[in-house]
Amino acid sequence: MPFATAPKTFRRTAGAALLLTLCVAMLGAYVRLSDAGLGCPDWPGCYGKALVPNTTSLYPERPLVHHKAWKEMVHRYAAGTLGLLLLGLFVMARKPVLAYARGHTTALLLLVIFQSLLGMWTVTLQLHPLVVMGHLIGGFAVAALLLMVWLEPRTNRLQVGRGTVATARIALVVVVMQIMLGGWTSAHYAAASCPDFPTCQGEWWPQMNLAEALWPAPPPAAGDYEGGTLAGESRTAIHFMHRLGAVLTLLIVGGLAWRMARMAGMARAWGVWLGTVAVLQFAVGVANIWLMFPVGMAVAHNGGAALLLLSLVAANLQLKSTTGVNCHSSSSPWRGQGP
Repeated sequence: MPFATAPKTFRRTAGAALLLTLCVAMLGAYVRLSDAGLGCPDWPGCYGKALVPNTTSLYPERPLVHHKAWKEMVHRYAAGTLGLLLLGLFVMARKPVLAYARGHTTALLLLVIFQSLLGMWTVTLQLHPLVVMGHLIGGFAVAALLLMVWLEPRTNRLQVGRGTVATARIALVVVVMQIMLGGWTSAHYAAASCPDFPTCQGEWWPQMNLAEALWPAPPPAAGDYEGGTLAGESRTAIHFMHRLGAVLTLLIVGGLAWRMARMAGMARAWGVWLGTVAVLQFAVGVANIWLMFPVGMAVAHNGGAALLLLSLVAANLQLKSTTGVNCHSSSSPWRGQGP
């Protein structure tokens, strides 16, 4: 097994932290999509309290809405618990037997500290789109690093051709860029800008303002960014870019899946899995449009993005180029099993 030499406590803690990270990411998506991102207008407490108060005179410009405040605080409590788990992994990795994990656990600890700052800035900067997107990407980065920690040290890697390895690397980069576009779409509340599919607003190429859509510092409206502040043509451009990115992602990940599915053994299993996840994620995205973006479906779309990212990270860790390996040797398990 890839993690056979890792002490059980460390491995189990890493696995628990990974699952909690995914829960925190889904909670964050739920908070954002249910318009509860400013449910608590201060940080780290909520209206000056560790628990959501029953009544308060603080922040009269932002009246207390209990269900929104509790959504935000549950997300913060879960994120705080995750921070403690990552600190535990960092401490455990000081042992000589876990020296291989020191770099990743150190990076995780630094990243979760930065994530907490982004969480604070999300509130203090009133849901600034750049901060909101950064917070989302940071959460996905924590999950990817935890997966790497959980899978290390890696043994018995799959030997495949250089073309397959290169395609897997490209697919991972494309998925990361698509997730960033998805975060930008969500941060600008641009998901509903194209309420039809495959056309957008009844056109194949609608009116768009690409320059404003990509500008990192849009002006706030009424003091905050809740609900979005960009004009319709700019939001359409953001949504349309994300839609084009989804098609590109499906083609590239699908190409990798097809390539691997033509092999044998675990390579074929990876190909089937990657293809299935990519198709399901695309289908959930289309269903979001056709069903008018229900919150549950939108959260599932975030979860699908996380699953696709982690699947590609794991696949890239597992693949090894056959360069320099005699693939036609009788001892090679990949003899005649594809490129």
